[in-house]
Amino acid sequence: MSVTATYTVTGMTCGHCVSSVTEELTEVAGVTAVDVVLETGAVTVTSDRELGRDEVVAAVTEAGYKVA
Repeated sequence: MSVTATYTVTGMTCGHCVSSVTEELTEVAGVTAVDVVLETGAVTVTSDRELGRDEVVAAVTEAGYKVA
């Protein structure tokens, strides 16, 4: 089973920002893929289980950004 959810992350301005968000989200248990679109702030997370919004928010916050 594969679950995909898209979030809007604010505060990202460069490739390093994208790397930081991707790295933190990849460490969340069950996450299999992360796709970040810098221009729009869209972050699509694919996982093998339903993720709680709080898990995603915590990872994004750890990277130094906010989920809108």
